[in-house]
Amino acid sequence: MSWHCTGLSWPGEGPADGPVLGWRGGDVRRVSALAYGRELGFRVEGERHCVGARGNPCPLVAVVPVRSTGARCPECARLDRAHSVAADTLADDPRPYRVYLAWFGPGTVKVGITREARGGARLREQGAVVFSWLGRGPLMAARRTEELLRAALGVPDRIPYARKRAVRGGLPGMEERSAEVEGLYRRAVALEGAGWPKALERLPFEAVDHAGIFALTSAGAPVRAVSGLVDGGVVAGRLVAAAGPDLYLETPADGTVVLDTRLITGWQLAAADARAGVSVPLVAVGAGGVQDGLF
Repeated sequence: MSWHCTGLSWPGEGPADGPVLGWRGGDVRRVSALAYGRELGFRVEGERHCVGARGNPCPLVAVVPVRSTGARCPECARLDRAHSVAADTLADDPRPYRVYLAWFGPGTVKVGITREARGGARLREQGAVVFSWLGRGPLMAARRTEELLRAALGVPDRIPYARKRAVRGGLPGMEERSAEVEGLYRRAVALEGAGWPKALERLPFEAVDHAGIFALTSAGAPVRAVSGLVDGGVVAGRLVAAAGPDLYLETPADGTVVLDTRLITGWQLAAADARAGVSVPLVAVGAGGVQDGLF
């Protein structure tokens, strides 16, 4: 049976809970937990095909670009964004939402919203090194607060992913990491009398630091990242860290290489010797190379 990777996720909330990779083989689905220090290797086979949308296979079995992080054809991409919070198509969603402030590295902070039931998973998926909740309430109140902070404080709601990857290369200490988030939190709550939605309950500041869960403080700063896969290409090494969708692999010839796991969805993969290294295109960290701005 051939297996296709369905992506990286961060289901656990505890400090010892690491990332897992999802797999699909025919109608069978499974996950494999990833552990730092263990070897990982795979070989790419065939063409990259659309992963479908909302649990449904792509009816066209369309071939998709190797450098796309979405791995969906245009039709499935439109279907996947339907009923999406990001696309503002769920204005009547009755579920509670939370507003958060997320820090990815020095000078790189954003505001965002997520369903309350998701907890901190959304922040780990984005690669937020530190975050704090700001408030909770109905979706539209959370959205208005997000827009208020963007307009009044100049805080973005999106940061290109190449930027996130570049700034996490050399992290300051824990106190300095949380200080920038706390400063933004204090500026945000000062707006409570200037357009802050009444339906949004303010939450106390509490910095949640993911540097340990990601193992970033023990990993060497990567120089290059995988920019796309090719038929017959190999990616192999020892897993030393992970953040958001990124895996940091220590390789024999290329040092620490970053693999954005969104690039491996849609491919058929086979096991490879973890000592084989990397034989796919690489790009300098911070130089972009794949679609950005998705988080």
